[in-house]
Amino acid sequence: MIRVGPAGYPVGSKGPIDAVERAHASSFTALEMQFVRQARMQESIAIEAGKRARELGLSLSAHAPYYINFNSTNIENAKKSEQWVFLTARIAHWLGAGVIVMHAGVVQADDRKGCTERVAEGISSCLDRMKAEGITDVLLGLETGGKKVAWGTLEEVSAVMDRVKGVVPVIDFGHLHARSDGGMRTQDDFQKVLDEYQRIYDGPLHCHFSCIEFTGAGERRHLSLDRKQPDFDLFADCIRGGKLDVTIISETPEPEEGAKQMQKILSNAKAGRARARQ
Repeated sequence: MIRVGPAGYPVGSKGPIDAVERAHASSFTALEMQFVRQARMQESIAIEAGKRARELGLSLSAHAPYYINFNSTNIENAKKSEQWVFLTARIAHWLGAGVIVMHAGVVQADDRKGCTERVAEGISSCLDRMKAEGITDVLLGLETGGKKVAWGTLEEVSAVMDRVKGVVPVIDFGHLHARSDGGMRTQDDFQKVLDEYQRIYDGPLHCHFSCIEFTGAGERRHLSLDRKQPDFDLFADCIRGGKLDVTIISETPEPEEGAKQMQKILSNAKAGRARARQ
């Protein structure tokens, strides 16, 4: 199954329940709630929004605050990161959102191994607190980073998964394209990433997609799909056939428009395959 939806509330939404209904009305099958500035939502509203999403068949996820950094040189800020993850996980639990997405850290002095160790320790502490609070239905999604100083290659995410249960990889294809200096050029490039994903994790794929502008340092800014950097059509060809359960979150500058374009491309791919079988 392939689900598609935007990052953030649809334009004009009056709160989370309305956002869920507007997303469904736009024929989206997924919606990522954004807590990138602060993790705050009233419990009763979150529960009602989650209930409405389930009634409408809309898959919810959540994005934790951008300022999480388990590798901060300020120990107090590193501990605050655990709190921000926990607060997001608690809201996700109320919403019935199965995964929260986060950028876990920034590498200091090129100490990538040390950063991985500190991310694993921080994530483990978060999961312990979640378990103590009875939050056992939310997975912690570690997103691949777009800047080269960002922690979060697939290998680094895999290393944390080897140490900590309850962690899943979240692939941002734009970020991978940026940090590899535009390396996502062919269908084979996408397939290699998907093969590596399935090697380290056998569950559903939760991913982000947008085109991206980059420099030698990696990600600069997100772009619309028509820029084809990387090309969503190539990714769509890779996931055809339904062998992998996929949720795609649009992070284009206009997320709703990007999600609609993704749905159209995926629909055209299906139509093309149907004609080929005739």
